[in-house]
Amino acid sequence: MRNEQEVNRAVEEYSDMIRRLCMIHLKNYADTEVIFQTVFLKYVLSSVVFENKEHEKAWFIRVTINACKDLLKSFFRSRITSLDEILEQAADMQEENKEVLEAVLSLPSKYRDVVYLHYYEGYTAPEIGRLLKKNVNTVYTLMTRSRHLLREKLGGDVDA
Repeated sequence: MRNEQEVNRAVEEYSDMIRRLCMIHLKNYADTEVIFQTVFLKYVLSSVVFENKEHEKAWFIRVTINACKDLLKSFFRSRITSLDEILEQAADMQEENKEVLEAVLSLPSKYRDVVYLHYYEGYTAPEIGRLLKKNVNTVYTLMTRSRHLLREKLGGDVDA
């Protein structure tokens, strides 16, 4: 484990470079901050002895790029849609579709997740059960309850 002076020096010396690398790969400020923290945590916990400044800089570059790639290929990252993207898509929909989307987004997360995975991503109940680590019968129950909640929110006219 590294001492505080080493860490402070490294943060001062490499923070701009790491943030730039992250922004190039991730194009997202929030993810950049996550990777920034991850890289420096790895540095603090690392016992690598660097031969010189170039070796240290190369280590930071490699760790940063690998962390970005890991984040980009993670399962949940590939399945996440930002709220801004959803709202932009909603702006293009007809008013009724907006109401349905808003109703889905207002559901408690346990219902919202199964509705989203089934209706928007096209997963079956057994697949959702495996993804969420829930019994398939639990998924069917959540789907039924979410349909009832949506009917109540939408005035009973829509068959969800």
